[in-house]
This record gives sequence, C-alpha cells and structure tokens, in this order.
Amino acid sequence: MKLFTTLIDIINNCGRWWEMDQFFFSGFSVSKLDGKNRFVLPQHMRYGLVEEGRLEFFIGLGLGGCLAIYKRGEIQKIVKKFHKKQHIAQYQKFFTLFFSTLHKSSCDKIGRVTLPNHLKQVMNIKKELVIAGVLNKIELWSKEIYDKNLSNLLLGKDKQIDLAKMTEDAFALLDLDEPQKSYARTED
Repeated sequence: MKLFTTLIDIINNCGRWWEMDQFFFSGFSVSKLDGKNRFVLPQHMRYGLVEEGRLEFFIGLGLGGCLAIYKRGEIQKIVKKFHKKQHIAQYQKFFTLFFSTLHKSSCDKIGRVTLPNHLKQVMNIKKELVIAGVLNKIELWSKEIYDKNLSNLLLGKDKQIDLAKMTEDAFALLDLDEPQKSYARTED
C-alpha cells in the first residue's frame, strides 16, 4: 500500500517537478568548418533551440569575445529591453554593432549551421570552433582562443581573474542575501 501511495504522489507531483525544471545549455564540443563555413551543431543543443515547433535562432555578438547563438525568445527579450534604451547615446555604437551583425539562422537536415563570413572573420575563427552551452545561449569560440583562455585561467596565468575567487563569488549568487563581489584578482 505504501508503494502505491508513493507512486500516486509521484504522478500527482510530476507536473510540478516539470514546471520547476528550466532548460539550460551546457557542455561543449569542437566542430570543424567545411568549405562553405558550415559546422555541425550538437543534437542536444539543437533540441534546446526549438520553440513553437521551429528550429530558428540568431547568431550574433556574445560576451568576452565570442559569438552567441540566441533562441528566438531570448532575442525578443533582448530587443524589448534594449528598445527602451535605444536613444541613450552611450549605447548607440553597441546597438549598431550588435543588431547589424545579428544573423537569423537555422540548421539543415543534418544539423549544419552556416556561419556568416563577416562574423567568422571578426572573431578570427579559422577551421575549428568550440561550441559551448552557457545557460540561455550557446557560445561559439575560435578553438585557438578558447584553448588559450581556458589554459590561462586554469593555470592562473590570467592576471585579471582569480579563478578560486570567481568560483566562490558565482556560487554566492545562489544565496540572494549575499551582495555581489568582484572576481578581479587583488594584489597581495
């Protein structure tokens, strides 16, 4: 009887568990560009980009020197927030760069995405790129730059960032009562 009651509880609460779960992108892979500037987007990431039964997304500038793949819904949120600030002079150059390089895209039948040549050149992507899932977006990095940044960070060669402090501060964000701190390296 207890097993039956437990199963009923699981079934009744299943919808609530599902509602609490929020999709996010994670993981990484390396992909090669073909002669037409196409790369294969991993299947699990393609599934995360589907909205209203359609696989459409935008490729544009990301943070820290990468490109980013944004879901249609994420771009709509960005546009809505930026629209309110469009007449503020300090943001004009960014808005021009961001929206003029934003490229609507999709995948072909085998999951290939065409990387616009101007974005490939600006980001110095040669033959290989790293595809990294990061919460609500997918970042695209030149493999050389990604490897260099990761190595410098993990070996402590990046004098601007203290990995241990950055990790501690990021996890502190989980406690909303804690004030945010800088992860810039401090001189001892």
